[in-house]
This record gives sequence, structure tokens and C-alpha cells, in this order.
Amino acid sequence: MSSLSEIFSPAGPLATAIDGYRVRQQQVEMAESIAAAIDRCSVFIAEAGTGTGKTFAYLVPALRSGGKVIVSTGTKTLQDQLFNKDLPMVRDALKAPVKIALLKGRANYVCPYHLERALADGRFLSREDAADARRIAVFAKVSQTGDKAECLEVNESSPVWNHATSSRENCLGQDCPDYKGCFVMQARREAMAADLVVVNHHLFFADVMLRDEGMAELLPACNTVIFDEAHQLPEVATLFFGDSVSTAQVIDLARDARAEGLTHARDCVQLQTAARQLEKVAKDLRLAVGIDAGRFSWGQLQEKPEFTPALQALEDEMKTFAALLESQAERAEGLEKCWQRAGDLARALGEWRKLADDGTVRWAEAFTHSLQLNATPLDVAEIFRKQMGGHPRAWIFTSATLAVQGKFHHYCAELGLGEPESACWQSPFDFGSQAVLYAPLGMPEPNSYGYTDAVVEAAFPAVLAAGGGAFFLCTSLRAMRRTHELLQARLTEAGVDMPLLLQGEGSKNDLLRRFRYLGNAILVGSQSFWEGVDVRGEALSLVVIDKIPFAPPDDPVLAARIEQMRRQGRNPFIEYQLPRAVINVKQGAGRLIRDERDRGVLMICDPRLLSKPYGRRVWQSLPPMKRTKELSEVLNFFAARNAHV
Repeated sequence: MSSLSEIFSPAGPLATAIDGYRVRQQQVEMAESIAAAIDRCSVFIAEAGTGTGKTFAYLVPALRSGGKVIVSTGTKTLQDQLFNKDLPMVRDALKAPVKIALLKGRANYVCPYHLERALADGRFLSREDAADARRIAVFAKVSQTGDKAECLEVNESSPVWNHATSSRENCLGQDCPDYKGCFVMQARREAMAADLVVVNHHLFFADVMLRDEGMAELLPACNTVIFDEAHQLPEVATLFFGDSVSTAQVIDLARDARAEGLTHARDCVQLQTAARQLEKVAKDLRLAVGIDAGRFSWGQLQEKPEFTPALQALEDEMKTFAALLESQAERAEGLEKCWQRAGDLARALGEWRKLADDGTVRWAEAFTHSLQLNATPLDVAEIFRKQMGGHPRAWIFTSATLAVQGKFHHYCAELGLGEPESACWQSPFDFGSQAVLYAPLGMPEPNSYGYTDAVVEAAFPAVLAAGGGAFFLCTSLRAMRRTHELLQARLTEAGVDMPLLLQGEGSKNDLLRRFRYLGNAILVGSQSFWEGVDVRGEALSLVVIDKIPFAPPDDPVLAARIEQMRRQGRNPFIEYQLPRAVINVKQGAGRLIRDERDRGVLMICDPRLLSKPYGRRVWQSLPPMKRTKELSEVLNFFAARNAHV
């Protein structure tokens, strides 16, 4: 069997089989460290800068390990790319006899039973929705997987998918008439039989950690778990180690019970009336927090006079509805399932209402049409550490952004990893000549009135010098919309023809496709575009970050965490808020230089980068770019680049 250095060598199987493959010493070293951790069943943390080739660095030892491997990615997009492109490419190059499988959460697979019911009931509000439902039905008949990502005729965000997929609550399991051909069960069987399974972080925690969807068999059989985009884990773990209950679940139950009643209990007229009443009471709870979307702490909720009575009313109505369903449950599996769901929801509402705030924070998030009640643990380290116990296996955590100034203390503390082996591999790119970090002088304080106007004013000369090809990464949706408005006005005033794109005007993938194709566009985005975006060449040569992305201190979970750390005599800003902000800045900065030929400017407008002592920690965590405070140096950089082109 070839050694790892031979596999990654200029004459090795990867170079022979893959066009454009380049040998990178960082990649070889990372692969050897991961192979050693797999052999020892130990924990290993690896930060690998852009261009290191971290995907191949973990796939090669994973495919050669001889055991069962779970690879978990940050997003479903990366999951699809890994399974459909990178993994088959490496497996074929190595001629590895390894069976691979892709596994997503059940909401990604068509459920023929629920789709058929929805079509029969005519549940669709518009002609377009009804047409989408028919398209999904055609897709379900010809698809091998039922994965909605493969149904290109219907947008992934179409509301019809809610009716065409199942949830844990409404799945009939073995009682389902379509159980034999169930796409979810088929995907799970393939995952159980595979040597390497590609999942995503949300599924990993929902299925494997919390045993939520009958996947308890997958982890015990596994020898290695590899988390790619591992910087997202603390947030995802916090989400899944907590509990939540939503008015949307109540409304779904009411509608499902009405449909089941019309089919199997037509004589029980009371069921239809009770379902409509339940739906009304759920909507009343949403309205009790006001019409605006947003997050509310338990204290803020208690200050709203209508909230507590509305919550009690929903819990009471839920119990009454459960009792009614119990009287009809024997008539059909669907009605029995609705009765079980009603009992679960009544319990969840009662538990949330009575929860003690010891180590857990109660809060609510209002969306346009629903209210979600959350109970979130303030510290997931102990829970995560317990989940890693038991059967010995290797745990690999990798991302381009895990360390703060080369150290992993913050990350290890958040996940309770202790002091495992770790390593940082810098990007092989020559940042000193390829990139400039520009922090403009004279910027007002970030919270001052007109700050966004000052950002656009300062950045516009750089946009013109770059000839477009710019990302504006904003820390809030309000700043994003204002930035877009100001840029539109400046471009019109200057008579410059540069396409201006805004997050939300189309899907993320569609916006990126247009941005790459146009070549001189400006894209204004918020959270969605800070990570997981790869634009190479001159299509992107300027990244503007408006502020250091500190989480808003009025966020209920963050506020409670800060208060808890203060009570413990700790410094929440230095220990928690700053490291998270640094990792986010590194993610945003990582959009700029994506290969050896890229050249560009990273502009961070926040004056705290220069004026505050912690600003040094931010820029020292970034790749070693040339640094400047002078616009003239930015203009000269682009002039030299344009002359060279």
C-alpha cells in the first residue's frame, strides 16, 4: 500500500487522475496528522488556510482507514459537492473499494403519502403552488433518491415542500402505506451499509446525538467522525441541545387533524370546529408579542400583558384537543399519530412555561407567521463531551477558521474538548503580494448616525479603482439595505455602469452565478455571504466589511451567557465575544483570495481595528497581507494589477 507522501506526490494517483492537482506540503502534513489521529482514535483539531486542500487531506486517510467514517459538513450545499464531486474523484483516483452514502434530514426527501394527501385535499393557495406539487409528483415517480435538491424544476424554498415531505411528528412509520418505497428509509439503509457516510451538522446533532430520528445505530458502528466547517459546531450544538416548540407545529397539527377527520371521522363534526379553534389560539399567541419579527427574552415576554394569558390558553386548548383526538384515535393511524403529537405539544408548552432558568435561557423568536419558544443551554461543553464518550473513535475537527492568533483555547472550551492535539497550516498563497488589508482613517464610531453612509463614501473610490468585482459584507440587514440604496445613488450619480446585486433578490446560488458571469458586479450581502462562497479571478477583487461582526448584545442567549460569565468572575468580552467576532472576520476575509492568481483588497471600515487594543488581535489573526491606512496605496495596487493584466 502506498504511503501518504507517495499518494500526494507529483507522480502519485491524485496528480495522475485529477486535472490541475498541485502538490502542497501543508496538505501532506495535514493528511499524515489526521491518519495518525484515526489510528489512535484520538481528537485532533486542524485549521487549514484557504488553498491548503483540506478536503483531500481528510478524505484520503478516511478512505484508507478501513473503518466506518462519518463526514459532517456545515451546509447541504457543501454536502452535495462532497458526495457528488470530491469524494468520487478521490475514491476513483485511489481505486478504493469503499461504499459511500449521502444522508440528509427527512425534510429533504419527498414523502409520497403526504404529497398524495396534499394533492387530494387541494391544500395549495396559488396556481403556481399547485403546479409545483404536480412537478414534485412527477419527480417522485422517476427519482432514485427522492432528494429535493435533485428536483431542479421546483425551487428549494417553495412552500409546497412542506406538504410534500414528512416531519418526525407526522411520519406514520411502518404503518404508512408507502413504507416499502420510503425514500427516507432507503437513504438510512444505504447509510447503514456504507463505509463512509456524508451528513451535515444539523442532521448529525438531530439524528445521531439526540437519537431523534431512529439513527442511533449509525454512530456506534462508526470508527471516525470528521467535522468539516467545524467552526459552526458550537452554534449548531447549542441549537440542538436545547428544546423548542412553535405555533407553526400547532397549526400543522390542526390542519393535519382536520384532513384526517374529513377522511376517517367525518361524523365527528366537533373535530373540525376544535381544529379551527386551536389554529386561532396559536395565531393569538403569535400576535401577543406584537407584529414585528425579532427575538425576545423571558423578561421581555413577561412585560407583554397579553403573552402569559395567551400561552396558558394555548396549553389548555392543546390539552382539550388531545382529549378529543384520543376519542377518535382508533379509527385510523393518522388520527392516532395526531393524538400523540397533540399530547407531545401540550407537554412541551407546559414544560417551557414552568422551566427554571438554571443553566438554561428561555426566549422566543417571532417570525412573520409563527412564534417559536426556545430553551437553550448556556454551556454545551459538558453535554458535547458526554456524547463523545463511550466507544473509542477518532474525532477530527477542521475548518479554515478555528484559531484566534494561532490558538484554539476558545474553541476547545466551547465544546469541552480539553487540550487535544491541534495544528494550524497557513494558506500556501502569497498574501504579501496578492492582497492588501486596508483600514481607512477618519471613520466615525460604528454605532453613530450615518455610519453606513461613511462606509460607502470611503469604499466607493476603491470600487471604481477595482472596476467592480466587489462584495460588501454587512453585519445587519438594515445596514445591507442602506448600503445598497447608497451605492445605487452613487453609481447613478457617477454615470458608472456596474451591476448591483442584493442578497434576497433570488437564491444565493443564482446571485453568485450572476456575479461570476457579469465580472464587474457589486454584491451587497449579510450573513449568507460571509462564508461558503468561492469566487475566483477578477470577478471578486474587493471585499468590504462594514464592522467587526460582534453578535448583538441584546440577543437573549448572548445576554444570558454574558451575565453568567460575569457572575463567574470571567471576562465575557475577551473570552467569548471577541474570539467569535475574530472567527467571523476570518470567514469574511476568506472570500477574497481563492487561488494563486487572485489579487485583491480587504477593506475593514471599523475604526476599532485601529483605535482599540483588541483591534490588533483581529488583524493579527488574518493572513499576512500588506497593511495600509491610505487610499492612495489601494488605488496604486489596483492600477498596478490592471496594468499587469
